[in-house]
Amino acid sequence: MTALLEVRDLVKTYTDKRGRRVSAVDGVNLDLAQGEVLGIVGESGCGKTTLGRTILRLMTADAGAIRFEGTDIAQLPERRLKPFRREMQMIFQDPFGSLNPRHTVGTIVGEPLAIHGYVDIAKRVAELLETVGLGAAAASRFPHEFSGGQRQRIAIARALALGPKLIVADEPVSALDVSIQSQIINLIADLRRRLHLSMLFISHDLSVVRHVSDRIAVMYLGRIVESGATEAVFAKPRHPYTQALVSAIPRPPTAAKTASSRIVLKGEIPDPADPPPGCRFHRRCPIATEICARVVPDLKMQTDRLVACHHAASDTPPIQTR
Repeated sequence: MTALLEVRDLVKTYTDKRGRRVSAVDGVNLDLAQGEVLGIVGESGCGKTTLGRTILRLMTADAGAIRFEGTDIAQLPERRLKPFRREMQMIFQDPFGSLNPRHTVGTIVGEPLAIHGYVDIAKRVAELLETVGLGAAAASRFPHEFSGGQRQRIAIARALALGPKLIVADEPVSALDVSIQSQIINLIADLRRRLHLSMLFISHDLSVVRHVSDRIAVMYLGRIVESGATEAVFAKPRHPYTQALVSAIPRPPTAAKTASSRIVLKGEIPDPADPPPGCRFHRRCPIATEICARVVPDLKMQTDRLVACHHAASDTPPIQTR
């Protein structure tokens, strides 16, 4: 498939409250094909949200390339970014915080259309609200009149307004009740198929990512440690960190009897302002050796996927379980 998005050696740093430099995204490489969904997963603070925002140029990269349909947009001035803004949109985590409470839904969904000079905005807004399952009558109401799930549908309608090719969905269901999450996940999956959308789906919930993604990329302290086809990664994770994440997925009682025990990682997540040398995971890794503490492992192909681990060439590394 033709690559819609190519990210190469992307770096984004920021200064924390103590004045220290933190590498939130440190040399990330990824590709996304037209019509594909790539899930980005990892613990809180691993850099996945910063990665998504930097790719959309809501934040400016310190280094690296972001090629969208062949054009590197990483350092484009804002005046030259406007055509690309139409093609790339974001769904935020907090559906209420991302909607202006003083504006009607029609104004909120129609705002990007007005900015880009569309005509017959009301008709397009009505179509979008129907598409996300709210109905055209919702246009005259305000965000506070809707439930959390309905507000996220409004946010999705706004993201779709300009007919984008790429959507970054940043934890789009984590702020919702569990009973509502599946409805929004199913809506996103349906829209992806019908509209042939390409998507970066960011989440800490591997079960959600598995439902919507073609491929998965696992992040740890600003770097991708494993990336491959979703079902292959879930069936046989190769990086010890991915193994720990997959082992923590809740299972039904019948499945739990036959599933392997949960992998318990020792130690705390390192300070992102002072990451360990070598492999950043080595202090928590049950199979780390001396080389892991000295040498940064390259993200390279190991059989059927990319893995950044000195020991990934072995079939299934031995792991400690509880």
